[in-house]
Amino acid sequence: MKKKLRRIVSAALSAAMATSLAACGNTAATSTTAATSETNAAAETETKAEKPALTPAYSVADFQTVDAEGNRITTGRDATSKKAVAVASKYEVSQVGAEIMKKGGNAVDAAVAMGFALGVCEPFTSGLGGGGIATIHMKDGSNYFIDFREVAPALATLDKYVDEKGEPNGNTKKGGLASGVPGECAGLLYMLEKYGTMTRAEVMAPAIRIANEGFTVSTYCANAINDAYQTAQEFPEMQKVYWDENDLPYGEGAVINNPDLAKTLQKISDEGADAFYKGEIGQAMVDTLKEYDGVMTMEDLAKYTVLEHEPVEGEYRGYKIISSPPPSSGGTHLIEILNILENYDIGSMKINSPEYVHTFTEAFKLAFADRAKYMADTAFTDVPLDGLTSQKYADERAKKIDPAKAMEEAAPDDPTLFEHTDTTHFSVGDIDGNCVAITKTINYYFGSGVMVKGCGFMMNNQMDDFSTDKDSVNVIEPGKKPLSSMSPTVVLKPDGTPFMVTGTPGGSRIFSSVAQTISRVIDHKMTLLDAICVPKIWNCSNKNKLDYEKNLKGYEEYAVTEDTIAKLTEMGHGEIKTAASGSVNSIIYNDDGTITGVGDPRQDGKAVGVD
Repeated sequence: MKKKLRRIVSAALSAAMATSLAACGNTAATSTTAATSETNAAAETETKAEKPALTPAYSVADFQTVDAEGNRITTGRDATSKKAVAVASKYEVSQVGAEIMKKGGNAVDAAVAMGFALGVCEPFTSGLGGGGIATIHMKDGSNYFIDFREVAPALATLDKYVDEKGEPNGNTKKGGLASGVPGECAGLLYMLEKYGTMTRAEVMAPAIRIANEGFTVSTYCANAINDAYQTAQEFPEMQKVYWDENDLPYGEGAVINNPDLAKTLQKISDEGADAFYKGEIGQAMVDTLKEYDGVMTMEDLAKYTVLEHEPVEGEYRGYKIISSPPPSSGGTHLIEILNILENYDIGSMKINSPEYVHTFTEAFKLAFADRAKYMADTAFTDVPLDGLTSQKYADERAKKIDPAKAMEEAAPDDPTLFEHTDTTHFSVGDIDGNCVAITKTINYYFGSGVMVKGCGFMMNNQMDDFSTDKDSVNVIEPGKKPLSSMSPTVVLKPDGTPFMVTGTPGGSRIFSSVAQTISRVIDHKMTLLDAICVPKIWNCSNKNKLDYEKNLKGYEEYAVTEDTIAKLTEMGHGEIKTAASGSVNSIIYNDDGTITGVGDPRQDGKAVGVD
């Protein structure tokens, strides 16, 4: 009776959604109505057989993420070790990283294992259908940047993404046209082969185990699955994995497994990247996308290439910043922001006071002005990296900041005058000094909505990271990589030894979030936990667009108050709104020779150390 009631509730919810969408003139209303009819019909049949009870591959029974009142719990998120630490936005994945290093793997081995595992138990943010970037610092002092970002298919021309008036038609956001050629499989295996020490079988075994045996659905995960209810109506393949036997989204405490994904991962483990890009997995990808008007081909997949670049580098108060070059704008503008802030005594300012918020916000505006003008795939555009990361250029930009008045609109400047004659995150560090920071994504939660049939993974909607403005340097073009803000970053101490490994998801808020975290540790001498937990501020535009985060429980003293908002409004900052932060999963090397990792409490992050 209980199950039948839940099915009726599900049908009613579907009908309500369809009515609402039809009233709004949404083009999805037709498919939703059809799905509703199927759900209503199903309600008259017998309930599907219950799935057998599962015991999750990695236990999270001792870890609570929210309290009885729904507040995110900030304690129990850290771990300290004398050997190595792994930290991700999922406790299970941090356990995977620590397990790999305990078996003798280095930080790269752990990061690759974590990457595959994260695609299984946080499928709404990343996975085989997506891509990412990585910043690596090895114990010999060498630094590497690995670009496994998605690429626009050869037939993905601008006309497919705009209407007759040149306005966006929605095809970048969902369905078959929304996906770029995924790079995750190639990128993770590239890092393993070049900088790791273990075999594919060894590092992929944990992800395969999680896919077969299951993972526990957290509050955060349950919300993500529930919020994708309409998406699952339009693209019903994902219901097979993320809906229960009552045709309802899985709730908190349930255990989800994904046998199709386990088979896919096993095939990659056995055969390598060619199984994904040149075999039946790739064909399934192409065929599934084609059902939703996709244009990706097997040739697109076969041509995919991982790129390795020099990281961008800068300094902040004597600490060396190593981060991501294009196609990510993140590292470059992270360094630009920190260079601007170096003109101010940030440590003397009370965090989130009017003076503090104003100074950071104006620095953000200047960086975003330059981002809009210069940043794109360097294979298509010349980007003045040396100028944008120059301290002298930042000093000139800082002169634009009026300490008493907000800029209505920050204009870009000319960084070429300073040229020399350059959405989940996890961090790994070991005591030898090997550090890996990886940010990877399928873009929106559950990406394009398309799950590859028989393969168990979601496809990205990275085409939405391009511009549909034909005059933009980031306009959609075949073979091009979309602009990103991802900023996986390693910070070295003045003596050249590791200090921090950090990064975050969060779209255009990424590099300003990372800048605040670094500044709080260096300028305010905060613990890493406090630096992560203190509420952040953003201005993701060259115009007034100030957002702030509401404080976590226990961090009330750092809240952006009504008095502060009133003062900032008086200074000309315009309308000020609240926004959500990402998940800054980070590591710090302590002076006593230990390493501490902190998982961001805003999501399910928890660090695990190696004994």
